[in-house]
Amino acid sequence: MKTTNLQRRKLLKYAAIGIAGAVTYPSWTQAAGEFSRVNKPSADFLPDVEIDLTMNTAEVAILKGEKTRVWKITGKVIKGASGVLDNNDGTYLAPTLRFKKGQKVRLILNNNLPAQSILHWHGLHVPANMDGNPMYAIDRGETYIYEFEILNRAGTYFYHAHTHSVTARQVYSGLAGLLIVSDDQEQALSLPSGDFDVPLVIQDRSFDGQNQLAYSAHMMQRMQGFLGDQILVNGRPDFVLPVATRAYRLRLVNGSNSRIYKLAWDDGTPLTVIGVDGGLLESPEQHAYMMLAPGERLELWMDFSQREIGSELNLRSLQFDAASHGGMGMMGGGMMGGHGRGMMEGGMMGGGMMSVSTLPSGSDYPLLKIRVTKKEQGNHTLPKTLTPITPLRIKDAANTNNPKTIALSMQHMSALLNGRSYKMDDIQPDEIIPVNSLQLIEFDNGFDGSGMHGMMMDMPHPMHLHGEQFQIVKREVSSRSGDSYATVSSGFIQNGWKDTVLVMPGEKVTILKPFNDFKGLFMYHCHNLEHEDMGMMRDFLIK
Repeated sequence: MKTTNLQRRKLLKYAAIGIAGAVTYPSWTQAAGEFSRVNKPSADFLPDVEIDLTMNTAEVAILKGEKTRVWKITGKVIKGASGVLDNNDGTYLAPTLRFKKGQKVRLILNNNLPAQSILHWHGLHVPANMDGNPMYAIDRGETYIYEFEILNRAGTYFYHAHTHSVTARQVYSGLAGLLIVSDDQEQALSLPSGDFDVPLVIQDRSFDGQNQLAYSAHMMQRMQGFLGDQILVNGRPDFVLPVATRAYRLRLVNGSNSRIYKLAWDDGTPLTVIGVDGGLLESPEQHAYMMLAPGERLELWMDFSQREIGSELNLRSLQFDAASHGGMGMMGGGMMGGHGRGMMEGGMMGGGMMSVSTLPSGSDYPLLKIRVTKKEQGNHTLPKTLTPITPLRIKDAANTNNPKTIALSMQHMSALLNGRSYKMDDIQPDEIIPVNSLQLIEFDNGFDGSGMHGMMMDMPHPMHLHGEQFQIVKREVSSRSGDSYATVSSGFIQNGWKDTVLVMPGEKVTILKPFNDFKGLFMYHCHNLEHEDMGMMRDFLIK
Protein backbone atom coordinates (compact mmCIF):
# COMPACT_ATOMS: atom_id res chain seq x y z
CA MET A 1 0.00 0.00 0.00
CA LYS A 2 1.00 3.62 -0.32
CA THR A 3 2.09 5.48 2.79
CA THR A 4 2.14 9.17 3.62
CA ASN A 5 5.78 10.19 3.04
CA LEU A 6 6.16 13.60 4.71
CA GLN A 7 9.27 15.66 4.18
CA ARG A 8 11.70 15.93 7.07
CA ARG A 9 11.36 19.70 7.17
CA LYS A 10 7.75 19.24 8.28
CA LEU A 11 8.98 17.45 11.37
CA LEU A 12 11.63 20.05 12.08
CA LYS A 13 8.92 22.67 11.98
CA TYR A 14 7.54 21.19 15.20
CA ALA A 15 10.82 20.24 16.86
CA ALA A 16 10.71 23.17 19.27
CA ILE A 17 7.14 22.60 20.45
CA GLY A 18 8.26 20.54 23.44
CA ILE A 19 10.18 23.51 24.89
CA ALA A 20 8.28 26.50 23.60
CA GLY A 21 4.69 25.32 24.15
CA ALA A 22 2.43 27.07 26.64
CA VAL A 23 1.51 25.30 29.84
CA THR A 24 -2.26 24.98 29.62
CA TYR A 25 -3.73 22.23 27.43
CA PRO A 26 -4.62 21.87 24.65
CA SER A 27 -3.56 25.33 23.52
CA TRP A 28 0.15 24.61 23.66
CA THR A 29 0.69 24.47 19.91
CA GLN A 30 -0.79 26.02 16.83
CA ALA A 31 0.07 24.60 13.46
CA ALA A 32 -1.87 23.68 10.38
CA GLY A 33 -0.64 21.34 7.71
CA GLU A 34 1.21 22.57 4.70
CA PHE A 35 -0.06 19.65 2.65
CA SER A 36 -3.29 17.74 2.32
CA ARG A 37 -2.46 14.13 1.68
CA VAL A 38 -4.51 11.00 2.21
CA ASN A 39 -3.04 7.54 1.66
CA LYS A 40 -5.48 5.00 0.30
CA PRO A 41 -6.45 1.50 1.43
CA SER A 42 -4.70 -1.36 -0.34
CA ALA A 43 -6.91 -3.13 -2.83
CA ASP A 44 -5.34 -6.50 -1.98
CA PHE A 45 -5.69 -6.16 1.82
CA LEU A 46 -8.98 -7.63 2.99
CA PRO A 47 -9.50 -6.68 6.64
CA ASP A 48 -11.44 -8.72 9.16
CA VAL A 49 -11.80 -5.59 11.25
CA GLU A 50 -11.89 -1.98 10.06
CA ILE A 51 -12.05 0.96 12.47
CA ASP A 52 -12.15 4.70 11.91
CA LEU A 53 -10.19 6.63 14.58
CA THR A 54 -10.38 10.41 14.88
CA MET A 55 -8.21 12.69 17.04
CA ASN A 56 -10.10 15.77 18.25
CA THR A 57 -9.99 18.40 20.96
CA ALA A 58 -12.64 17.72 23.61
CA GLU A 59 -13.78 18.55 27.12
CA VAL A 60 -14.34 15.88 29.76
CA ALA A 61 -15.35 15.93 33.41
CA ILE A 62 -12.36 14.69 35.40
CA LEU A 63 -12.58 16.74 38.60
CA LYS A 64 -15.62 18.37 40.18
CA GLY A 65 -16.48 21.66 38.57
CA GLU A 66 -15.18 22.91 35.25
CA LYS A 67 -14.51 20.36 32.51
CA THR A 68 -10.95 19.69 31.40
CA ARG A 69 -9.78 20.35 27.85
CA VAL A 70 -8.07 17.26 26.43
CA TRP A 71 -7.10 15.63 23.19
CA LYS A 72 -9.42 12.69 22.66
CA ILE A 73 -9.43 9.81 20.19
CA THR A 74 -12.82 8.38 19.29
CA GLY A 75 -13.53 5.36 17.13
CA LYS A 76 -16.21 3.91 14.92
CA VAL A 77 -16.39 0.28 13.80
CA ILE A 78 -16.76 0.06 10.04
CA LYS A 79 -16.35 -3.71 9.81
CA GLY A 80 -16.33 -6.28 12.60
CA ALA A 81 -18.16 -6.95 15.83
CA SER A 82 -19.13 -3.95 17.96
CA GLY A 83 -17.18 -5.42 20.89
CA VAL A 84 -13.83 -4.72 19.20
CA LEU A 85 -14.01 -1.08 20.37
CA ASP A 86 -14.91 0.72 23.59
CA ASN A 87 -14.67 4.51 23.29
CA ASN A 88 -14.26 5.02 27.05
CA ASP A 89 -16.86 7.75 26.86
CA GLY A 90 -16.62 10.39 29.56
CA THR A 91 -12.85 9.98 30.00
CA TYR A 92 -9.82 11.25 28.13
CA LEU A 93 -8.61 7.71 27.42
CA ALA A 94 -8.42 6.62 23.79
CA PRO A 95 -10.65 3.69 22.76
CA THR A 96 -9.84 0.24 24.06
CA LEU A 97 -9.34 -2.04 21.05
CA ARG A 98 -9.81 -5.83 21.27
CA PHE A 99 -8.46 -8.09 18.54
CA LYS A 100 -7.72 -11.78 18.03
CA LYS A 101 -4.43 -13.21 16.87
CA GLY A 102 -4.53 -13.78 13.12
CA GLN A 103 -7.05 -11.03 12.37
CA LYS A 104 -6.30 -8.56 9.63
CA VAL A 105 -6.93 -5.04 10.85
CA ARG A 106 -7.35 -1.72 9.06
CA LEU A 107 -7.22 1.41 11.24
CA ILE A 108 -8.00 4.75 9.60
CA LEU A 109 -6.46 7.58 11.62
CA ASN A 110 -7.90 11.07 11.05
CA ASN A 111 -6.13 14.07 12.56
CA ASN A 112 -8.38 16.97 13.57
CA LEU A 113 -5.87 18.37 16.07
CA PRO A 114 -4.00 21.69 15.73
CA ALA A 115 -0.70 19.81 15.43
CA GLN A 116 0.99 16.87 13.76
CA SER A 117 0.52 13.46 15.31
CA ILE A 118 0.90 9.74 14.67
CA LEU A 119 0.11 6.61 16.70
CA HIS A 120 2.53 3.85 17.69
CA TRP A 121 1.24 0.34 18.45
CA HIS A 122 3.39 -0.34 21.51
CA GLY A 123 4.42 -4.00 21.67
CA LEU A 124 2.92 -5.11 18.35
CA HIS A 125 4.94 -6.88 15.66
CA VAL A 126 3.96 -4.92 12.54
CA PRO A 127 5.70 -3.65 9.36
CA ALA A 128 7.95 -0.60 9.76
CA ASN A 129 5.58 1.78 7.95
CA MET A 130 2.73 0.64 10.22
CA ASP A 131 4.68 1.10 13.48
CA GLY A 132 4.14 4.83 14.04
CA ASN A 133 7.63 6.18 13.46
CA PRO A 134 7.60 10.00 13.82
CA MET A 135 8.52 10.35 10.15
CA TYR A 136 4.93 9.38 9.31
CA ALA A 137 3.28 12.10 11.40
CA ILE A 138 0.27 13.64 9.69
CA ASP A 139 -0.98 17.22 9.79
CA ARG A 140 -4.41 18.46 10.71
CA GLY A 141 -6.88 17.35 8.06
CA GLU A 142 -4.75 14.42 6.93
CA THR A 143 -5.35 10.69 7.25
CA TYR A 144 -3.03 7.75 7.82
CA ILE A 145 -4.18 4.22 7.11
CA TYR A 146 -2.69 1.31 9.04
CA GLU A 147 -3.05 -2.21 7.67
CA PHE A 148 -1.53 -5.19 9.45
CA GLU A 149 -2.18 -8.68 10.72
CA ILE A 150 -2.24 -9.35 14.45
CA LEU A 151 0.83 -11.59 14.85
CA ASN A 152 1.19 -11.21 18.61
CA ARG A 153 0.15 -13.74 21.19
CA ALA A 154 -2.61 -12.86 23.63
CA GLY A 155 -1.65 -9.98 25.88
CA THR A 156 -2.23 -6.44 27.08
CA TYR A 157 -0.74 -3.96 24.63
CA PHE A 158 -0.74 -0.18 24.43
CA TYR A 159 -0.93 2.54 21.80
CA HIS A 160 -0.07 6.20 22.01
CA ALA A 161 1.10 9.27 20.14
CA HIS A 162 4.71 9.11 18.98
CA THR A 163 5.30 12.55 17.50
CA HIS A 164 8.81 13.97 17.22
CA SER A 165 9.81 15.96 20.34
CA VAL A 166 6.22 16.26 21.66
CA THR A 167 5.29 12.67 22.56
CA ALA A 168 5.18 13.51 26.28
CA ARG A 169 2.80 16.42 25.82
CA GLN A 170 0.50 14.56 23.44
CA VAL A 171 0.25 11.45 25.61
CA TYR A 172 -0.33 13.68 28.64
CA SER A 173 -3.16 15.39 26.75
CA GLY A 174 -4.94 12.07 26.24
CA LEU A 175 -3.54 10.39 23.12
CA ALA A 176 -3.08 6.89 24.57
CA GLY A 177 -5.19 3.75 24.92
CA LEU A 178 -5.24 -0.01 25.37
CA LEU A 179 -5.07 -2.72 22.72
CA ILE A 180 -5.95 -6.19 24.02
CA VAL A 181 -5.21 -9.34 22.01
CA SER A 182 -6.71 -12.78 22.63
CA ASP A 183 -5.88 -16.16 21.13
CA ASP A 184 -7.16 -19.75 21.31
CA GLN A 185 -4.45 -20.87 23.74
CA GLU A 186 -5.37 -18.18 26.25
CA GLN A 187 -9.12 -18.74 25.90
CA ALA A 188 -8.70 -22.45 26.61
CA LEU A 189 -7.48 -21.57 30.13
CA SER A 190 -10.88 -20.15 31.13
CA LEU A 191 -9.34 -17.22 32.95
CA PRO A 192 -11.72 -14.58 34.36
CA SER A 193 -13.39 -12.79 31.45
CA GLY A 194 -16.01 -10.16 30.72
CA ASP A 195 -16.70 -8.00 33.76
CA PHE A 196 -14.07 -9.97 35.70
CA ASP A 197 -11.26 -9.07 33.30
CA VAL A 198 -10.46 -5.48 34.27
CA PRO A 199 -7.93 -3.14 32.59
CA LEU A 200 -6.47 -0.52 34.95
CA VAL A 201 -4.49 2.28 33.32
CA ILE A 202 -2.46 4.15 35.96
CA GLN A 203 -1.39 7.73 35.21
CA ASP A 204 -0.41 10.86 37.12
CA ARG A 205 -1.64 14.33 36.23
CA SER A 206 -1.55 17.88 37.62
CA PHE A 207 -4.37 20.41 37.33
CA ASP A 208 -4.55 24.18 37.71
CA GLY A 209 -7.23 26.11 39.59
CA GLN A 210 -9.59 25.86 36.61
CA ASN A 211 -9.29 22.04 36.36
CA GLN A 212 -7.07 22.28 33.29
CA LEU A 213 -4.12 19.98 32.75
CA ALA A 214 -0.90 21.60 33.91
CA TYR A 215 2.50 20.54 32.62
CA SER A 216 5.95 21.87 33.44
CA ALA A 217 8.41 22.17 30.58
CA HIS A 218 11.21 23.45 32.81
CA MET A 219 14.52 21.84 31.82
CA MET A 220 15.08 20.35 35.26
CA GLN A 221 11.60 18.85 35.13
CA ARG A 222 12.36 17.42 31.72
CA MET A 223 15.61 15.91 32.97
CA GLN A 224 13.73 14.11 35.71
CA GLY A 225 10.56 13.37 33.79
CA PHE A 226 7.22 14.93 34.59
CA LEU A 227 5.57 13.89 37.89
CA GLY A 228 1.93 14.83 38.46
CA ASP A 229 0.19 15.64 41.74
CA GLN A 230 -2.72 13.20 41.41
CA ILE A 231 -3.06 9.54 40.48
CA LEU A 232 -5.76 8.74 37.95
CA VAL A 233 -6.91 5.22 37.09
CA ASN A 234 -8.80 4.75 33.85
CA GLY A 235 -8.91 8.53 33.64
CA ARG A 236 -10.58 8.92 37.05
CA PRO A 237 -9.27 10.32 40.36
CA ASP A 238 -9.92 8.45 43.63
CA PHE A 239 -10.71 5.31 41.66
CA VAL A 240 -12.80 2.62 43.38
CA LEU A 241 -13.30 -0.81 41.76
CA PRO A 242 -16.38 -2.71 43.04
CA VAL A 243 -15.83 -6.49 42.98
CA ALA A 244 -17.69 -9.68 43.78
CA THR A 245 -16.45 -12.56 45.93
CA ARG A 246 -14.68 -14.39 43.12
CA ALA A 247 -11.47 -14.35 41.06
CA TYR A 248 -10.51 -11.43 38.79
CA ARG A 249 -7.92 -10.80 36.10
CA LEU A 250 -6.46 -7.32 36.57
CA ARG A 251 -4.51 -5.81 33.67
CA LEU A 252 -2.26 -3.04 35.01
CA VAL A 253 -0.76 -0.52 32.59
CA ASN A 254 1.69 2.24 33.51
CA GLY A 255 0.55 5.03 31.20
CA SER A 256 2.43 7.77 33.08
CA ASN A 257 5.03 9.97 31.43
CA SER A 258 7.84 9.10 33.85
CA ARG A 259 6.51 7.86 37.18
CA ILE A 260 7.66 4.43 38.34
CA TYR A 261 5.36 2.47 40.65
CA LYS A 262 6.23 -0.08 43.33
CA LEU A 263 2.96 -2.00 43.45
CA ALA A 264 1.70 -3.86 46.51
CA TRP A 265 -1.55 -4.73 48.30
CA ASP A 266 -1.81 -2.77 51.52
CA ASP A 267 -2.73 -5.82 53.63
CA GLY A 268 0.43 -7.69 52.65
CA THR A 269 -1.27 -10.14 50.28
CA PRO A 270 1.30 -11.22 47.66
CA LEU A 271 0.81 -10.11 44.09
CA THR A 272 0.03 -13.13 41.91
CA VAL A 273 1.46 -12.28 38.50
CA ILE A 274 0.18 -14.20 35.49
CA GLY A 275 1.38 -11.97 32.64
CA VAL A 276 3.77 -9.21 31.57
CA ASP A 277 4.17 -6.97 28.49
CA GLY A 278 3.97 -9.73 25.90
CA GLY A 279 1.29 -11.90 27.46
CA LEU A 280 0.96 -14.76 29.90
CA LEU A 281 3.87 -16.30 31.78
CA GLU A 282 4.54 -20.03 31.68
CA SER A 283 3.27 -20.27 35.25
CA PRO A 284 2.05 -17.80 37.90
CA GLU A 285 4.58 -16.05 40.15
CA GLN A 286 4.06 -14.50 43.56
CA HIS A 287 5.87 -11.34 44.64
CA ALA A 288 5.60 -9.10 47.70
CA TYR A 289 5.72 -6.13 45.34
CA MET A 290 6.26 -5.41 41.64
CA MET A 291 7.99 -2.51 39.90
CA LEU A 292 6.04 -1.04 36.99
CA ALA A 293 7.79 1.52 34.79
CA PRO A 294 6.22 3.68 32.05
CA GLY A 295 5.12 1.53 29.11
CA GLU A 296 5.20 -1.73 31.10
CA ARG A 297 2.17 -3.94 31.77
CA LEU A 298 1.38 -6.56 34.42
CA GLU A 299 -1.48 -9.02 34.63
CA LEU A 300 -2.57 -10.09 38.11
CA TRP A 301 -4.81 -12.86 39.37
CA MET A 302 -6.70 -11.77 42.48
CA ASP A 303 -9.24 -13.94 44.33
CA PHE A 304 -11.72 -12.07 46.54
CA SER A 305 -13.83 -15.16 47.39
CA GLN A 306 -12.77 -15.23 51.05
CA ARG A 307 -13.34 -11.53 51.70
CA GLU A 308 -16.29 -10.04 53.53
CA ILE A 309 -18.94 -7.92 51.87
CA GLY A 310 -18.02 -4.27 52.50
CA SER A 311 -14.33 -4.96 53.03
CA GLU A 312 -11.77 -2.83 51.21
CA LEU A 313 -8.29 -3.35 49.83
CA ASN A 314 -5.91 -0.74 48.47
CA LEU A 315 -3.28 -1.08 45.79
CA ARG A 316 -0.41 1.20 46.78
CA SER A 317 2.90 2.35 45.43
CA LEU A 318 5.38 1.65 48.22
CA GLN A 319 8.40 3.69 49.17
CA PHE A 320 11.67 3.07 47.38
CA ASP A 321 14.94 4.98 47.21
CA ALA A 322 13.96 8.23 45.53
CA ALA A 323 17.63 9.07 44.96
CA SER A 324 17.59 6.40 42.26
CA HIS A 325 15.12 8.56 40.30
CA GLY A 326 17.30 11.62 40.14
CA GLY A 327 17.78 14.59 42.42
CA MET A 328 14.25 15.89 41.86
CA GLY A 329 12.86 13.04 43.93
CA MET A 330 14.98 14.30 46.83
CA MET A 331 13.79 17.86 46.22
CA GLY A 332 10.16 16.77 46.38
CA GLY A 333 10.56 14.55 49.42
CA GLY A 334 13.30 16.26 51.40
CA MET A 335 14.10 19.83 50.46
CA MET A 336 10.46 20.76 49.91
CA GLY A 337 8.99 18.74 52.73
CA GLY A 338 7.37 15.92 50.78
CA HIS A 339 3.80 17.21 50.64
CA GLY A 340 4.31 20.94 50.02
CA ARG A 341 3.49 22.66 46.80
CA GLY A 342 7.16 23.41 46.21
CA MET A 343 8.11 26.41 44.14
CA MET A 344 4.68 27.36 42.92
CA GLU A 345 1.12 26.78 44.11
CA GLY A 346 -1.21 24.75 41.90
CA GLY A 347 1.50 22.66 40.27
CA MET A 348 1.95 25.14 37.43
CA MET A 349 5.21 26.30 35.92
CA GLY A 350 5.55 29.88 34.74
CA GLY A 351 8.54 31.68 33.27
CA GLY A 352 11.70 30.14 34.65
CA MET A 353 10.05 28.46 37.64
CA MET A 354 9.05 24.84 37.92
CA SER A 355 6.64 22.75 39.96
CA VAL A 356 7.56 20.06 42.44
CA SER A 357 5.07 17.22 42.68
CA THR A 358 3.24 16.65 45.93
CA LEU A 359 3.80 12.95 45.16
CA PRO A 360 7.60 12.72 45.02
CA SER A 361 9.16 9.79 43.22
CA GLY A 362 9.63 6.84 45.54
CA SER A 363 7.14 8.00 48.15
CA ASP A 364 4.26 5.90 49.57
CA TYR A 365 0.76 6.65 48.28
CA PRO A 366 -2.47 4.85 47.30
CA LEU A 367 -3.29 4.12 43.67
CA LEU A 368 -6.77 2.64 43.80
CA LYS A 369 -9.31 1.12 46.18
CA ILE A 370 -11.08 -2.20 45.73
CA ARG A 371 -14.39 -2.65 47.56
CA VAL A 372 -16.17 -6.01 47.87
CA THR A 373 -19.81 -5.21 47.12
CA LYS A 374 -21.60 -8.48 46.38
CA LYS A 375 -21.58 -12.22 46.90
CA GLU A 376 -21.03 -14.33 43.82
CA GLN A 377 -19.79 -17.83 43.12
CA GLY A 378 -17.24 -18.46 40.40
CA ASN A 379 -14.35 -20.60 39.27
CA HIS A 380 -11.50 -19.68 41.61
CA THR A 381 -8.92 -22.17 40.38
CA LEU A 382 -5.70 -20.59 39.16
CA PRO A 383 -4.07 -22.83 36.52
CA LYS A 384 -0.63 -24.08 37.60
CA THR A 385 0.53 -23.87 33.97
CA LEU A 386 -0.50 -20.98 31.78
CA THR A 387 1.25 -21.07 28.41
CA PRO A 388 4.40 -22.60 26.95
CA ILE A 389 7.24 -20.17 26.21
CA THR A 390 10.20 -21.29 24.14
CA PRO A 391 13.33 -19.75 25.68
CA LEU A 392 15.66 -17.90 23.33
CA ARG A 393 19.26 -19.12 23.46
CA ILE A 394 22.40 -17.00 23.48
CA LYS A 395 24.14 -19.50 21.20
CA ASP A 396 21.54 -18.80 18.51
CA ALA A 397 22.24 -15.06 18.46
CA ALA A 398 23.98 -13.62 15.40
CA ASN A 399 26.34 -11.76 17.75
CA THR A 400 26.84 -14.27 20.55
CA ASN A 401 30.41 -13.16 21.24
CA ASN A 402 29.88 -9.50 20.50
CA PRO A 403 26.81 -8.15 22.33
CA LYS A 404 25.39 -4.90 21.04
CA THR A 405 25.93 -2.47 23.94
CA ILE A 406 23.71 0.58 24.37
CA ALA A 407 25.04 3.02 26.97
CA LEU A 408 22.41 5.18 28.70
CA SER A 409 23.50 8.60 29.92
CA MET A 410 22.29 12.05 30.92
CA GLN A 411 25.00 14.56 30.08
CA HIS A 412 25.12 18.32 29.49
CA MET A 413 21.33 18.61 29.78
CA SER A 414 20.90 15.91 27.14
CA ALA A 415 19.54 12.35 27.23
CA LEU A 416 21.74 10.08 25.11
CA LEU A 417 22.11 6.56 23.77
CA ASN A 418 25.72 5.63 23.14
CA GLY A 419 26.47 9.34 23.40
CA ARG A 420 24.06 10.15 20.56
CA SER A 421 20.87 12.15 20.49
CA TYR A 422 17.98 11.37 18.15
CA LYS A 423 18.34 12.50 14.57
CA MET A 424 16.31 11.47 11.59
CA ASP A 425 18.22 9.59 8.86
CA ASP A 426 21.23 9.14 11.13
CA ILE A 427 21.72 5.37 11.14
CA GLN A 428 25.19 4.40 12.37
CA PRO A 429 26.95 1.14 11.41
CA ASP A 430 26.22 -0.44 14.81
CA GLU A 431 22.51 0.28 14.31
CA ILE A 432 22.18 -1.86 11.17
CA ILE A 433 20.75 -5.33 11.87
CA PRO A 434 20.12 -8.22 9.44
CA VAL A 435 16.47 -9.18 9.10
CA ASN A 436 15.48 -12.56 10.55
CA SER A 437 18.30 -12.47 13.09
CA LEU A 438 18.47 -12.84 16.87
CA GLN A 439 20.51 -10.15 18.61
CA LEU A 440 22.17 -10.08 22.02
CA ILE A 441 21.77 -6.54 23.42
CA GLU A 442 23.06 -4.94 26.62
CA PHE A 443 21.56 -1.81 28.17
CA ASP A 444 24.31 -0.26 30.32
CA ASN A 445 23.12 2.40 32.78
CA GLY A 446 26.46 3.28 34.33
CA PHE A 447 27.32 -0.33 35.19
CA ASP A 448 30.98 0.40 34.42
CA GLY A 449 30.86 3.74 36.26
CA SER A 450 30.59 5.94 33.16
CA GLY A 451 27.85 8.37 32.26
CA MET A 452 27.28 9.56 35.83
CA HIS A 453 28.06 13.22 36.38
CA GLY A 454 26.47 14.42 39.60
CA MET A 455 22.92 15.07 40.69
CA MET A 456 20.19 14.29 38.14
CA MET A 457 22.46 11.83 36.32
CA ASP A 458 21.79 8.69 38.36
CA MET A 459 18.40 7.85 36.85
CA PRO A 460 16.45 4.73 35.93
CA HIS A 461 15.52 4.33 32.28
CA PRO A 462 12.64 2.14 31.03
CA MET A 463 14.01 1.01 27.68
CA HIS A 464 11.50 0.14 24.96
CA LEU A 465 12.25 -1.53 21.64
CA HIS A 466 9.76 -1.40 18.79
CA GLY A 467 8.84 -4.55 16.93
CA GLU A 468 8.98 -8.06 18.31
CA GLN A 469 9.02 -8.83 22.00
CA PHE A 470 12.30 -9.84 23.68
CA GLN A 471 13.42 -12.01 26.59
CA ILE A 472 15.59 -10.90 29.51
CA VAL A 473 18.81 -12.89 29.84
CA LYS A 474 20.24 -11.39 33.04
CA ARG A 475 20.47 -8.32 35.25
CA GLU A 476 23.85 -7.26 36.64
CA VAL A 477 24.40 -4.62 39.30
CA SER A 478 27.65 -2.82 40.09
CA SER A 479 28.82 -2.26 43.64
CA ARG A 480 28.25 1.48 43.21
CA SER A 481 24.48 0.90 43.34
CA GLY A 482 24.73 0.55 47.13
CA ASP A 483 21.60 -0.08 49.16
CA SER A 484 19.21 1.76 46.82
CA TYR A 485 18.92 -1.20 44.44
CA ALA A 486 17.74 -3.42 47.30
CA THR A 487 14.59 -1.29 47.59
CA VAL A 488 13.45 -2.40 44.11
CA SER A 489 15.34 -5.61 43.26
CA SER A 490 12.64 -8.10 44.28
CA GLY A 491 10.10 -6.41 42.03
CA PHE A 492 11.46 -7.53 38.66
CA ILE A 493 10.34 -10.57 36.66
CA GLN A 494 12.97 -12.25 34.53
CA ASN A 495 10.56 -14.53 32.66
CA GLY A 496 8.12 -14.07 29.82
CA TRP A 497 8.08 -11.81 26.78
CA LYS A 498 8.83 -8.12 27.24
CA ASP A 499 9.00 -4.96 25.12
CA THR A 500 10.03 -2.55 27.90
CA VAL A 501 12.59 -3.14 30.64
CA LEU A 502 13.52 -0.88 33.55
CA VAL A 503 17.29 -0.37 33.80
CA MET A 504 18.30 1.03 37.18
CA PRO A 505 21.35 3.23 37.87
CA GLY A 506 24.52 1.13 38.02
CA GLU A 507 22.76 -1.75 36.30
CA LYS A 508 23.30 -3.65 33.05
CA VAL A 509 20.40 -5.61 31.58
CA THR A 510 21.06 -8.14 28.82
CA ILE A 511 18.26 -9.21 26.48
CA LEU A 512 17.75 -11.43 23.43
CA LYS A 513 15.71 -9.68 20.76
CA PRO A 514 14.44 -11.21 17.50
CA PHE A 515 14.25 -9.00 14.40
CA ASN A 516 12.08 -11.16 12.17
CA ASP A 517 9.89 -10.66 9.10
CA PHE A 518 10.02 -6.91 8.50
CA LYS A 519 12.70 -4.62 7.10
CA GLY A 520 12.92 -0.89 7.76
CA LEU A 521 13.36 1.48 10.68
CA PHE A 522 12.38 0.35 14.18
CA MET A 523 12.98 2.63 17.14
CA TYR A 524 14.59 1.98 20.50
CA HIS A 525 14.26 4.59 23.23
CA CYS A 526 13.69 5.44 26.85
CA HIS A 527 9.98 5.34 27.76
CA ASN A 528 10.40 8.18 30.21
CA LEU A 529 8.62 10.34 27.66
CA GLU A 530 10.47 13.53 28.57
CA HIS A 531 13.78 11.70 28.03
CA GLU A 532 12.51 10.42 24.69
CA ASP A 533 11.59 13.93 23.61
CA MET A 534 15.01 15.19 24.73
CA GLY A 535 16.66 12.80 22.29
CA MET A 536 17.04 9.49 24.17
CA MET A 537 15.78 7.67 21.11
CA ARG A 538 17.39 6.10 18.07
CA ASP A 539 16.49 3.92 15.06
CA PHE A 540 17.64 0.45 14.15
CA LEU A 541 17.72 -0.21 10.41
CA ILE A 542 16.64 -3.78 9.70
CA LYS A 543 17.79 -4.84 6.24
